[in-house]
Amino acid sequence: MQTSGNTILITGGGSGIGQALAVAFQGLGNQVIIAGRRQSALDETVAADPGMASVVFDISDPLSIRELAGELASRHPGLNVVIHNAGIMRPEDLLAQQEDLADAEATVATNLLGPIRLTAALLPQLLRQPRAAILTVSSGLAFLPLAATPTYCATKAAIHSYSQALRHQLRETSVQVHELVPPYVQTELMGPRQASDPNALPLKDFIAETMRLLQVQPDATEILVERVKPLRYAERDGHFDTVFGKLNDGTH
Repeated sequence: MQTSGNTILITGGGSGIGQALAVAFQGLGNQVIIAGRRQSALDETVAADPGMASVVFDISDPLSIRELAGELASRHPGLNVVIHNAGIMRPEDLLAQQEDLADAEATVATNLLGPIRLTAALLPQLLRQPRAAILTVSSGLAFLPLAATPTYCATKAAIHSYSQALRHQLRETSVQVHELVPPYVQTELMGPRQASDPNALPLKDFIAETMRLLQVQPDATEILVERVKPLRYAERDGHFDTVFGKLNDGTH
């Protein structure tokens, strides 16, 4: 993926990682379009950088996705990059919520079905470009789950698998597929407390390392900052049970 001269759609671009990526890519000479559910959050981001564009849409709604794809084809025909960043992460007590699956269903619709549907809707436009890219956002928890958020971790594991299959199917086209694998980052994904948690990687540090990796490794299939590697490679390196215990039970 080239990091300049693109027209980039970033879902969930009004806050957190999506917002920070939008600012970073806009600063490198790209035309960035941020998309999300909250008009107010999008407006705040665009106000800080008036060169961006924004559009309100609901990643969990198939009709909203189709409408977005039509609007992008009309207003931004040069769109050549999509970053699937929008996501939700909710704790689930599986013993207490045996009949109430609202959180699980919302997580699947947003984190998994949303990127699949949006990829399908945008792929014809991306394939028309001489160079294009799809950047999915999974998580270190795709490779070693946090038991308190089982459906979130399952959707991110699925996004990893989907990205691998999509990459293989598009290997003879102009569309590259990359997977960004964040660690625990200081955002409000799980609420305000996470944004100042000293155990989380500062957002600015994550973005700086991510952008550097994208620039020096433009053909990398996975974008891995150093902080996420213990999770990504725990099973390969024979440390899965140890890291799982430390993450979930505080054991060593």
